[in-house]
Amino acid sequence: MTARTIHLGNEAIALGLLEGGCTLAASYPGTPASEILATLIRHRQSGKLPIHLEWSINEKVAFEVALANSYAGRRSAVIMKQVGLNVAADPFMSAAYTGVKGGLVVVVADDPGPHSSQTEQDSRFFAMMAKVPVLDPSTPEEARRFARLAMEISERYEIPVMLRPTTRVCHARQDLATGVPAVMDAEPAFRKSPARWAATPKFRLLLHRELNEKIQAIARDGELLPSAVEGFEPPGARRPCIVASGVVLAHVREILGDLGPGSEVTLYAVPMPHPLPPSFRDAVLRDHDRILVLEETQPVMELQLQDRAQVSGRLNGTVPSAGELLPETVEGILRSFLGLPPALEIVIPAAAGRRPTLCAGCAHRAAFFAIKKAFPKGIYPGDIGCYTLGLNLGAVDTVLCMGAAVSQASGFYHAYRSRGPEAPPICATIGDSTFFHAGVPPLMNAVVQDARFTLVILDNSTTAMTGHQPTPAGGVTLEGKTVPALSIEAIVEACGVRFVRAIDPYRLGEMIDLLKEADAHVRAKDGGVAVVVARRPCLMDRSQARSGEVVEILVTSQCVGCGLCVKLFECPALIWRQEKEPIEIDRVLCSGCGACVHVCPHEALAASRPSGA
Repeated sequence: MTARTIHLGNEAIALGLLEGGCTLAASYPGTPASEILATLIRHRQSGKLPIHLEWSINEKVAFEVALANSYAGRRSAVIMKQVGLNVAADPFMSAAYTGVKGGLVVVVADDPGPHSSQTEQDSRFFAMMAKVPVLDPSTPEEARRFARLAMEISERYEIPVMLRPTTRVCHARQDLATGVPAVMDAEPAFRKSPARWAATPKFRLLLHRELNEKIQAIARDGELLPSAVEGFEPPGARRPCIVASGVVLAHVREILGDLGPGSEVTLYAVPMPHPLPPSFRDAVLRDHDRILVLEETQPVMELQLQDRAQVSGRLNGTVPSAGELLPETVEGILRSFLGLPPALEIVIPAAAGRRPTLCAGCAHRAAFFAIKKAFPKGIYPGDIGCYTLGLNLGAVDTVLCMGAAVSQASGFYHAYRSRGPEAPPICATIGDSTFFHAGVPPLMNAVVQDARFTLVILDNSTTAMTGHQPTPAGGVTLEGKTVPALSIEAIVEACGVRFVRAIDPYRLGEMIDLLKEADAHVRAKDGGVAVVVARRPCLMDRSQARSGEVVEILVTSQCVGCGLCVKLFECPALIWRQEKEPIEIDRVLCSGCGACVHVCPHEALAASRPSGA
């Protein structure tokens, strides 16, 4: 009997990629996809598998690295979240034309909801635009199987194939057969073909025609045809049908089983929402008078069913146009479609919540406090990362996409520059990993366009929000090989910035003074962009040594219970019960950083060396 163990959906995808013969996988971390490469790393370390893995500097680079490996006839994967595909869109679109030799699986994890993203975009529309097939798994086990299948389809038709799990599949758990086969270590063989790999526009037209032929052939592939789910097969009568894919398909199977009598319906499972096989489309439209399409998050299959009057879904308002299709939402849609009475409404009592906040002792909190002190009437463009929570401290005004803090700081400057010295201070914030990912080009642009603002690079020496993946400043590869450690200061100087300083944000007073010095440079006649690197390792990253003295915070008799320390600093270790009552220190949460001592206007907080230290 085959042993089975519980696996996360992302772990299942990693297993499927290995079983599909993947020899190279590149990724940039992003929830809900981060654990896929992390799992591959674990398997390589334990099994000594001949596979190259890397956390690339961004998704575009990751895609191009994986694509070249496929050009050489070796099977590859590139892994990202849905907004990462925006970054990789250029090579993704072009690779559909050039095609591949070794299989290339593009794993794009979508985030309906959204739970941890700027958008809840549907990457299947990208697949439609690029004319590449996309597989839509509904369970971790299916995600594992589809990863293998995607690799085979990609190599068979010489085309990239998208595997598109969603958050509920990525983070679900299921018992799966254990064991990882050896990687197929194919001999690299890049065969030169300039008309294909370096095609000029004339040849691109020919490649486009070949792409159309490939996608039509894939639509006819019997291995990818939709099928009726067991127990919900088509009968002789023309009863209603449901066409579903992804995690919504799993919800529908379970809910229909619970509804029992009165829920007679044909249920079709669609493994490949694009291209939807024409034979399936024609048969469904012919055999069923009423068709309900359930998919997340956009009407990809529904549009391919040609928006007939018999089709219900997002386009006619049967399915909500935004938001995740949770089981209770799906049940309501099914009951309405089948003419069943509505479900009993369950009212959950309202409970006090707690908004997300930076960790106790997080150096970013001290940096944001310093920014607010130095520039109380400033404009604060922000960026993507855990430091986006500077919103809570009133030190982040805009959040758009990775790297946008720098570009938008430039835009704000040009909007205000005609006002001269009376323009408000502009102080942008960006994390170290995000700076490497997307902050360098806009910084160069700001310098050559003579923009004037202060940029604070929040350097915690890791990619904290997605699981402490390494940054290019680490100086070591995943194999443990020593490589050059990239210096943020050197890169900033190479961009043409003349004011570059680094400081520990725990030294609050000094950082406030440094920010004011930076603003003076910004406003000087011969000044320009000023960059302050606020450097302190992430407290949650146990791989990094902690520097500096740990202190014990004492609440003195000077505390009047005003609560300003909690309101202005919002450290979870500071507890304010009620007005005029002294605050308390949660000794479990307190990291002993001592930054809060500088926050209290009454000097009611004091730091001392812990007893026995």
